[in-house]
Amino acid sequence: MTAATPILLYGFPAGSSMGLVAALEWLGQPYRLCRVDMLGEMRDATYARVNARHETPVLITGDGRPLTETLAIAAWLEARDEARRISFAPRTPQADRMHQLMAFINTGFTGAFSPLWTAMEMDPPDPAFQAALRRHGREAVIERHDKLEAMVGDGPYLVGDRPTLADGAFIGVARWLDLHEVADKARWPRLAALRARLEADEAVRFALAMEDGEQPAGSGALVGQVPLREVIAAQAG
Repeated sequence: MTAATPILLYGFPAGSSMGLVAALEWLGQPYRLCRVDMLGEMRDATYARVNARHETPVLITGDGRPLTETLAIAAWLEARDEARRISFAPRTPQADRMHQLMAFINTGFTGAFSPLWTAMEMDPPDPAFQAALRRHGREAVIERHDKLEAMVGDGPYLVGDRPTLADGAFIGVARWLDLHEVADKARWPRLAALRARLEADEAVRFALAMEDGEQPAGSGALVGQVPLREVIAAQAG
């Protein structure tokens, strides 16, 4: 049986999974997308059929299996990147460096924003608790940005001279700094330069437009969009 084209479930608004959409464009292999409202339909009980933790991203593989967690999806893409368009040959220093940066971004860097998201989404509101969460979250985000600024080099991208999976992991989360009004991005000049470079990239611009519900012209790798209800129904069987 021929495997079906994989489907990436990506979240809006401002989902970290936007970076995986960009990575799929860089990769250039056929894929489909499923746009998921994280404030609505992702919280519905039926969503548990694709991810019991009610989170994005989720990759429905070619044989119909849901694969969750950003790093697991990135590893799945890396294993299929035979041309090394978004990754590096196994056991090379560049591959190790890419994995190191991705792990930091996907854990401490991303996790530092959690108190800020909790404060933003708290219902019913608790002003005193929310203020404490925002204070803690801002301190954590600044500290993690300081660490990442020290980790990155002077190259145009996180590893090497082209965007990789590490850059996809970064750009999906980096814009949260502005969303939560933590600090001026110019405070971290290396990260600010990287953000500017990635935000001007055609694949990232495509991913942002898709997130906004537009129908931009991409690389041609996107071969269709699938409604969430169809993805969930397929998992029911």
